[in-house]
Amino acid sequence: MEPKLEDISDYNTLKGEKKRVVWSVIIVGILIGIGYLIAYKVFNNSDDAIKTNDTIKIVPLSKNISV
Repeated sequence: MEPKLEDISDYNTLKGEKKRVVWSVIIVGILIGIGYLIAYKVFNNSDDAIKTNDTIKIVPLSKNISV
């Protein structure tokens, strides 16, 4: 016998443990994003980038390797 959506107790709203799991995943995702943003702002040092003035004029074609 296949389960029906009407038979599931939390069909309309999440309740209990499932609701806590969903919210914890959302909060952890936001915290990871904030941590990444802070690390990017603190450790992104574009002053040490090597400046180049060379432009690529001709891009060599890749060689096809047949087996």
